Amino acid sequence: MRSLNQCNFIGNLGSDPESKTLPNGNAVCNFSIAVSDDYTKDGQKVEATEWVRVVTFGKLAEICAQYMKKGSKVFVSGRFKTRSWEKEGVKQYSTEITANDVQFLDSKQETGQSQQSSASKPYQSAAPLAPFNDSEPPF
Repeated sequence: MRSLNQCNFIGNLGSDPESKTLPNGNAVCNFSIAVSDDYTKDGQKVEATEWVRVVTFGKLAEICAQYMKKGSKVFVSGRFKTRSWEKEGVKQYSTEITANDVQFLDSKQETGQSQQSSASKPYQSAAPLAPFNDSEPPF
């Protein structure tokens, strides 16, 4: 039986996305979303927030960089991945979601998007993901 590496999150961006172009010309966009969970402890409701790092490539990265901003509510679906690189002789690690689907969940009034840019339309990466340079962090 084959294993499954699929993650889905709904959350809000903690800051504006960061984008750049890789040496191979492929666009990359990084952002983090806050996802919350409620539970009860000693009769009190407690909200716990986790931060999920997300990276997108290609056309999906361009769209995310153009339309998302701090506070944007998004649905993200992708693969869980841990990368490593060395910086000043110390091994560094980053765990993130490589997204292949991002859906904007804000209303058009909240995002200021025009009618032609549907906030609820899913954008999926059409091209295979380019290899990422592990010698430097994505942020």
